[in-house]
Amino acid sequence: MRHYKKGRKLGTDASHTKAMKKNLAVALFTNDRIKTTVTRAKEVRGTIDRIITWAKKGDLHSRRLAIAALGDKELVREVFEKAEQGMWADRNGGYTRILKLGPRKGDNAPMAILELVEEAVTPKAKADDKPAKSSKKKPAAKKAAKTEDKKDDIEEFAEGEADRIDADAETDVREDAVEAEKAEDEASIEEAVLEEQEAEVAKAEAENIEKIKEEVAEEEKELIDDVNPVAGDEAAFEETVEESEKHEAE
Repeated sequence: MRHYKKGRKLGTDASHTKAMKKNLAVALFTNDRIKTTVTRAKEVRGTIDRIITWAKKGDLHSRRLAIAALGDKELVREVFEKAEQGMWADRNGGYTRILKLGPRKGDNAPMAILELVEEAVTPKAKADDKPAKSSKKKPAAKKAAKTEDKKDDIEEFAEGEADRIDADAETDVREDAVEAEKAEDEASIEEAVLEEQEAEVAKAEAENIEKIKEEVAEEEKELIDDVNPVAGDEAAFEETVEESEKHEAE
């Protein structure tokens, strides 16, 4: 049972969840905004706030804790430099913002943009300095401003995604062209190899035919040589018979 286990399960074991939160934190500090599920965005917010709090302290112990949490000294140095420059000096929390995007295709998981809040905090005016009417109308204006900011952020993210998709499409086209050229080169090489093999086979067949012709000619010559001695013997035999007949006649 999950006794004394704080946090969301996220469908993973403890070590996987820890590594995932670390990777999300590194990605957020590197790119200033990431796209993930709403549950994971809510889960990693605590880690982000903790690291920024250490960066605002700026001492050696806090730096070592941040390095242990992120595992990247160069990234920790950049975060601490931003904190030293006063990026979050007027904030005591709420260093991240979640912008919901809607369900994801496929598993219908709710998606969101998690980004770092870098704007300065606007100080609130005192209630005595404001008239009663303006205090009633301000929440609506504030809500409209938040809606506009959220709309602008979503539009910027959509434009970035469109540019990334276009770049990926161009890369795919280039890769397809390179693969087509490579396939053509391989086909031409295969054709050349086949032609060489066919030429070698034809040459070998011609050599075999010439060899067979030579062997046949030699066999015919040997047969002729074998027949000629027999004809010579018959002529000599006839001469001896004629000589014997002459002697008998005498």
